[in-house]
Amino acid sequence: MAATDVNPTRMELIKTKERIKLASKGHKLLKQKRDALILEFFKILKKAQDLRGQLALKLSHGYRSLALAETYHNMQELTKVSLDLRKEIDIDIEVRNVMGVKIPNITTKMETKHFLTLPTYSVAATSAKIDQAVDDFNEILTMVIKLAETETAMKRLIIEIEKTKRRVNALEFVLIPRLEAETKMITFRLEEMERDSFVSLKSIKRKLEKEKKEKEAANA
Repeated sequence: MAATDVNPTRMELIKTKERIKLASKGHKLLKQKRDALILEFFKILKKAQDLRGQLALKLSHGYRSLALAETYHNMQELTKVSLDLRKEIDIDIEVRNVMGVKIPNITTKMETKHFLTLPTYSVAATSAKIDQAVDDFNEILTMVIKLAETETAMKRLIIEIEKTKRRVNALEFVLIPRLEAETKMITFRLEEMERDSFVSLKSIKRKLEKEKKEKEAANA
C-alpha cells in the first residue's frame, strides 16, 4: 500500500507504529537466527574440510593398495573377491533441528564380522595385498557416508541462510522504511489538519465576535 493511500487518522497512526514495533522485533529475531545458522554452517564446514582431507589421503592409499593387489592377481580374481565380499549396509538417519533446519545425522551399520571370517572368502586364493585393499575401501566407504552427511547439512543450511537473509533485508530495507514513511506522512497530515482546524476556529471566532459587535451597535 502506497503512503498516499494511507488513511491519516490517529487510529491508523497507532496501528502503523505497532506494526513497526512488530517488524523491528521480527527483524531482530531473524538476524539472530541468521547468525546462529552461519555459525553452525562454519562448524560443519570445518568438519567437512577435515573429512575431505582425510578422505583424499585414504583414497590415495586405497588406490595404491588396489594397484598393488592388481600386480599379484588378475582382474577376474579381484572381481570374484569383490563379489564374494558383498554385504548389507544399514543406514540410520536421525534428524536434529537447528533453528528450524533439519540436519541429518547418519549412522552406518555394517557387518561386524571381519571379511577374513566370511565363508565365501578364501585365504588360500588371495593374498595380504587384497586384504589391505578391502580394509582400506571399507574405511573409505564409512568416510564417504560421513562426508555425505556433512555436505547435506551444509546445503540445507545455505538454503535457509539465504532465505533468512532475504527476509532480514526485506524487513530492513523495504517494510520498516515504508512503515516509517507512512508514520511521518500520517503525522504530517494530522498536524496539517490540526492547523486547518485551528485557523477555521479562529475565523469562526472572529466572525462571531464581529456579529456580536454589530448586534450590540444596532441595539445601542
